[in-house]
Amino acid sequence: MIRPDLLLHPTPKGLYCPPGDFYIDPVRGAVDRAVVTHGHADHARAGHGAVLATPETLAIMEARYGEEFTTSRQPVEYGETVEINGVTVWMSPAGHVLGSAQVVVEWKGLRMVCTGDYKRRRDPTCRQFEPVPGTHVFISEATFGLPVFRHPDTDGEIRKLLDSVAMFPERTHLVGVYALGKAQRVIKLLREAGYNETLYIHGALEKLCKLYEDHGVALGPLETATLDTKERGAQERFRGKIVLGPPSSFHDKWGRRFPDPLPCFASGWMSVRQRAKQSGVELPLIISDHADWDELTDTVREVDPEELWITHGREDALVRWAELEGRKARPLRLVGYEDESID
Repeated sequence: MIRPDLLLHPTPKGLYCPPGDFYIDPVRGAVDRAVVTHGHADHARAGHGAVLATPETLAIMEARYGEEFTTSRQPVEYGETVEINGVTVWMSPAGHVLGSAQVVVEWKGLRMVCTGDYKRRRDPTCRQFEPVPGTHVFISEATFGLPVFRHPDTDGEIRKLLDSVAMFPERTHLVGVYALGKAQRVIKLLREAGYNETLYIHGALEKLCKLYEDHGVALGPLETATLDTKERGAQERFRGKIVLGPPSSFHDKWGRRFPDPLPCFASGWMSVRQRAKQSGVELPLIISDHADWDELTDTVREVDPEELWITHGREDALVRWAELEGRKARPLRLVGYEDESID
């Protein structure tokens, strides 16, 4: 079998495929041809000559960057194969956000899988992760690649939020969520938990919430959390309500106008108590869109590749774990990813 680095290898711009002449999630500068795993900004940049991705990811990129984010776009459904200069490329669900995909690259009998970002837990807003059989080289993210990161039950974290709303009906619960993926997932989980009241959202979430609904993800009654300061007592209608917005929005003038705000933050990083305390979070919600330590290691065992390549996060601990398991592993040391900004 050919050497894996002849098919894919790390470069300053990202993972490059020489025979196919394309990059996977290029992060530094525009390239002629990009294959994009999902729509988060640290994986999907504008300005590439051609972009191949799932239809949902292309729609997300258009919503974020405008219609002319690329010269040419090629939508690929999960499981659909395409040939790029003799290299076969197809997508398998990654379970991270709407449209997220693992990129499967095949050439001369070698199969390599780049996960992008992924999680193994059920997410009602996107397709669940599907392991790719027969993988020779598995390129895994490692955002939470330390044994200390073992995320609690997601439904339990949603219950914590609802219990707090019931316990403090005089307060406005401000829930920090990232605009793509986390916001829609938290909203949908609240609906599944029986919360059918109107949810209020920051204007920055509107476009992507609508996009999710356009793709069949029903989010229930949503209203923009606007505060008319000229209307007497306008803030009072938010007492006992849940308001979702980007984490940064709750520290500015907009967030401080809500009555008796109770700051929350839905993030895998909320398992680090000091981080929650420094952020002024009263109710940390440990809800992550990335695999935790057990999910990372269980996935590697399930896929059982001949080689494990690790990127985007805590590489060294996962390399050491693999070595102790008798697995061949290497860190890629790719630069440019924002390993703590999207979780």
